[in-house]
Order: sequence, then structure tokens, then C-alpha cells
Amino acid sequence: MSGTHPHLPTTEAAVTAVREVARAYNLEVTVTDDIGADQTSRRASAGAFAVVDADGALPHEAFIELGGVPAVTVQVFPEDDARITVDGVVFEDVPRDSVPAFLRSVYGGMAYVKGRFFPPGRWLVVPLPGDETYKELVPRAMLSPWMSRNFRSA
Repeated sequence: MSGTHPHLPTTEAAVTAVREVARAYNLEVTVTDDIGADQTSRRASAGAFAVVDADGALPHEAFIELGGVPAVTVQVFPEDDARITVDGVVFEDVPRDSVPAFLRSVYGGMAYVKGRFFPPGRWLVVPLPGDETYKELVPRAMLSPWMSRNFRSA
């Protein structure tokens, strides 16, 4: 799915790409790095108290907070994917290569909230170049001022 985006082979490459997007939109960036299997949140391939994975790799995970509106965090995992949270709405399993385009869509005004009456619901929609679109349900009480400004009726 992320074939249309530049390949980001490592967590560090993803962090660098996120910093470039933040610079383009004049956003503050805070990065917390967790390095080693004993530090990362997903430890499927490492035994208890192991620092390296079974294959000898040193896993690297990063948690990135972007200042500005909307509130966005990105957790980049060693397994080539990320979790992006936009004003409390969580997008799981975003390919690491898609993260910069996702952020450009959010900060560039392409992302929007779509609502409908039946069945009732609101979704945060983040379109990316090509036919790639991410959509997550917005809990009723979580419609932030940013989401309200970017609301479209269905």
C-alpha cells in the first residue's frame, strides 16, 4: 500500500522524515527513543530481559509528539508500521513509509471529519496521494475544535 511513498527503511529514517514535515509546517517536535528489545513496547521476538531480538537486531522504537493544532503523536515501531493519534483518534498499523504523507494531509488541510445520520457516526478521514485513505471512528464526545472546523456532512 505504501509503494507510492519514499521507502523509510528504519525508525530513524521515519523520525527524520517526520522532522522534515514538522519543519515545513513550523511545528515543534519532541522525540523519545526506546532502543533494545527490553525497551520497546512490542517484544514478540525477544525473550525476557533480552536487549536484542532473536536475529541479533537491536530494535528501535520512537514516540514523536508534534506541537500545534491538531494534537498529533506518532509511535514508530521496529516492525515497519506506526500508530498515529490525531486529537485522540488512533490510527493503528499505518505503514512507516506512509507516515510523512499522512502528516502532510493532516497539517495541509486535506484531512476531514465525515458524519452521517444513519447509522449515526463521525469518522476522521485522512486521504493520501494515490488511492490510500485512512478512516477511523470519532467517539461522540471527542469532536475537538479542529475536527469541528474540518467537518463535512455525508
